[in-house]
Amino acid sequence: MTLKNLLVELFVEELPPKALKKLGDAFAGVLLEQLRAQGLASGESQLTAFASPRRLAAHITAVAPQAPDKAISQKLMPASVGLDASGNATTALLKKLQALGADASAVPQLKRAMDGKAEALFYDSTAKGATLADGLQKALQESIARLPIPKVMTYQLADGWTDVKFVRPAHALVALHGGDVVPVQALGLQAGRTTHGHRFEAAAEDIVLQDADSYAATLARDGAVIASFAERRAEIVRQLQEAAARVGGGVRPIEDEALLDEVTALVERPNVLTCAFETEFLEVPQECLILTMKANQKYFPLLDANGKLTHQFLVVSNIRPQDASAVTGGNERVVRPRLADAKFFFDQDRKKTLESRVPGLAKVVYHNKLGTQGERIERVRAIANVLGAQVGGDLLARQADTAAQLAKADLLTDMVGEFPELQGIMGGYYARHDGLGDAIAIAIEDHYRPRFAGDGLPRNDVGVVVALADKLETLAGLFAIGQLPTGDKDPFALRRHALGIVRMLLERDLPLSLDHLVQQALAAFPQAQPGTQAQLVDFIYERLAGLLREQGFSAHEVDAVLALRPQRLGEVPRRLAAVRAFAALPEAQALAAANKRIGNILKKADKADAHVSEQLLREDAEKALYAATQRLAPEARSQFESGDYTGSLQTLAALRGPVDAFFDDVMVNAEEADLRLNRLGLLATLHQAMNRVADLSRLAQ
Repeated sequence: MTLKNLLVELFVEELPPKALKKLGDAFAGVLLEQLRAQGLASGESQLTAFASPRRLAAHITAVAPQAPDKAISQKLMPASVGLDASGNATTALLKKLQALGADASAVPQLKRAMDGKAEALFYDSTAKGATLADGLQKALQESIARLPIPKVMTYQLADGWTDVKFVRPAHALVALHGGDVVPVQALGLQAGRTTHGHRFEAAAEDIVLQDADSYAATLARDGAVIASFAERRAEIVRQLQEAAARVGGGVRPIEDEALLDEVTALVERPNVLTCAFETEFLEVPQECLILTMKANQKYFPLLDANGKLTHQFLVVSNIRPQDASAVTGGNERVVRPRLADAKFFFDQDRKKTLESRVPGLAKVVYHNKLGTQGERIERVRAIANVLGAQVGGDLLARQADTAAQLAKADLLTDMVGEFPELQGIMGGYYARHDGLGDAIAIAIEDHYRPRFAGDGLPRNDVGVVVALADKLETLAGLFAIGQLPTGDKDPFALRRHALGIVRMLLERDLPLSLDHLVQQALAAFPQAQPGTQAQLVDFIYERLAGLLREQGFSAHEVDAVLALRPQRLGEVPRRLAAVRAFAALPEAQALAAANKRIGNILKKADKADAHVSEQLLREDAEKALYAATQRLAPEARSQFESGDYTGSLQTLAALRGPVDAFFDDVMVNAEEADLRLNRLGLLATLHQAMNRVADLSRLAQ
């Protein structure tokens, strides 16, 4: 059987650019998966996915024309049902065989084997391997059905009657096994070997493919198309870098992976050109200009060596004319009104101060159960005032109050109305224009941070306080009205807000109690139910646990530390380091197991408190444990209180010997009540001393 390479292509109208890469990967991936499942491709088969604005394609190596026959064994029925007392086939068995295409002559060949507690009859047969035509038809249908289509279109075929549903109207289907056409069909199309190239620059209207392996080369030569998404993307990157180098002066194109993917999905034959706009527009904040060029025009702004925007930008064209001046001129004419709008918005916005806009927030609905943005601002101010005083005293509290009052005012500006992504950023610019100083301006600009995983924290203390207050108010308000995330649904991004709070408390080591923070935030929401505080605190600790595991700490280490619910999150890294160092000690596992045992004993005891009477110590082992605890516990407590968590746990490691001897030689649950309570008190004292840094029982394997 000769293995050949397979090429399948769907030629369609322009696909949605933001979904193209995912569509291309899914189309090719499901095809290979289905062919492997049918035995037509193997683990050795290699997949190459192609995706351009007007095609989805897959090249698969080592595909068989027919799958090998497959031996199958089918359970028919219990032997007691299929055979009578004389061993002859019953009517039920004959009917079953007939349904499988066999007759009574197959009865002697049936196998008898135990199936659970009863003996059953099994029929062995050989299933004919699928042909490539049948197998590819099934694989193609499955691949199309499982495409992650963002929005389905309905269109009619050429007959004028038949409706087809697909992401975009399809116009051609190619299926080549080596040089042979595989007779499959999909979306009303019959497979052939003809596709189409670039709309304007292809050498011919129809591109005829000789075999599967010449697909990419033929499209590039005759169709003026780079079919591979990855190759087209790499070519755009190369041309962007070359164009920036030609401009000189150390300029570089802005880095934006999402923009690069989207532009790759918009062009088949990329051609990077350099354009420019009037330098007067550089008076506008560069974030505005960059956003309008990227979001509206898909241009790549050029930044200088200091990261400042220049008046030049790069365009990725889909055509390569001999004289590109018409293309560059057209793009420059198109971008000019956009930049002029941005300048107009900026100039108009600065005619009013941020403070004068604050009353207007009372007319902006925040949430139908939580009031307006004006009401929300007052809640954020109240929280920020308290936090500011706790973190930095009266001056920080006053600055945080001012920044919190003005933080949302830019929502009413023309610029943010046009570009919502600039909220906060524009507030910072307008605050400086109003003469409020850098401390307030930076806080307003940063109070949304961190906005996503890996984003920076607010750059100053005022920004941290306002960002904490803003996120706490959001979480407290939505938890108070029962708007909690469920499963993968989190419409208000509460997980992101909680993670932002965790990162600020953790990385800035703020002297704030988590329970107290949540309590202060919930105080502004009388509708909160009694259990809301515990629910919200748990939610924040869950985000903390996830973050720590992502940072490389084991589940045991994280559980051990967070089981004690440390209130100052900045201590958590030091506690984790101490737990990791303790776990490496030879005594660690024995002490963790003993700690777990002590915890279980104390849970069952009704009146165990950390009090020990020396007069009631009878056994040598309990006396030795008491003496060791009296000697080591104060030292460990002193180390703990000074922040030396690692030293504290290592000091307690010396208790292993006395603890082991105690459990070997002492009966805790003595019949005499006073002895029993004294021994329980000794264990409670020990348990208290051992679990200041972390719950060591969580380390027990």
